[in-house]
Amino acid sequence: MSRTGTRRIRKAVFPVAGMGTRFLPATKASPKEMMPIVDKPLIQYAVEEAVAAGITDMVFITGRTKRAIEDHFDMAFELETDLAARGKTRMLDVVRNLLPEHINCIFIRQPAALGLGHAVLCAKPVIGDEPFAVLLADDLLDSEVPVMKQMVEQFDEHCCSILGALEVPPADTASYGIVKTGGQTPPGGRLERIEAIVEKPRPEAAPSNIAVVGRYILTPAIFGHLERARPGSGGEIQLTDGIAALLAEEPVLAYRYFGKRFDCGAKLGYLQATVEFGLRHPEIGTAFAAYLKALDANNRET
Repeated sequence: MSRTGTRRIRKAVFPVAGMGTRFLPATKASPKEMMPIVDKPLIQYAVEEAVAAGITDMVFITGRTKRAIEDHFDMAFELETDLAARGKTRMLDVVRNLLPEHINCIFIRQPAALGLGHAVLCAKPVIGDEPFAVLLADDLLDSEVPVMKQMVEQFDEHCCSILGALEVPPADTASYGIVKTGGQTPPGGRLERIEAIVEKPRPEAAPSNIAVVGRYILTPAIFGHLERARPGSGGEIQLTDGIAALLAEEPVLAYRYFGKRFDCGAKLGYLQATVEFGLRHPEIGTAFAAYLKALDANNRET
């Protein structure tokens, strides 16, 4: 393993420059990553997951309409002053403590929407020669031990690139990057060595039904492959293509994480997450559960 592979994961990249067209018109002027699950935006769930994994530097790859994300993690002087004046100390604490003090937020503008691979490549000046994490806020992963923390622990042991993975229905392979894997590491474990990766294959051409979800730990060798990658459909540089090239020079593992995934880039997944997180919310969970029960009873009667 290379020298860089022995370092701890200190930096996370959040590609947030996408247009969010599946949620128009809600995302016409507001970033999809700022859509709330109950009372917290998707991007905050992703950042909190990274913080729980011991990551300290949050690198946001932003676009022209994404200023709200930067504002969310910045100080809001007028709001804080108003809350203090009205004695709303609990909400004031919430606003002031979105992130621990030791966390650094770095914002890089992606000049054009040229794909996930290009977004990751935009982070190269900040990442340098370190291994790093990538988290897609669209994928809300719910688990007792945060998924990125699970993956960082695996990286500390194996010191190579690791992709979060799960099995999907064979009919759905065209919506994911799909991997072909070899034996498990160790036998019977949740890690598998990746032999090939294909972007959104048709079911009849897919090498398996093991899909990559929006969590990655990558070594800095990925940058060279992304720089050499040829744009595909729509002129985009695919992260999948960079990973496919990386496989030729170093091991890459698929990790079947513990937890539940909500695809919040799709309306149904977003609503499912809202319901499940709403039911466990300490302020409204009980009342919300009663409402859903009454709603179900009314629907059965009609």
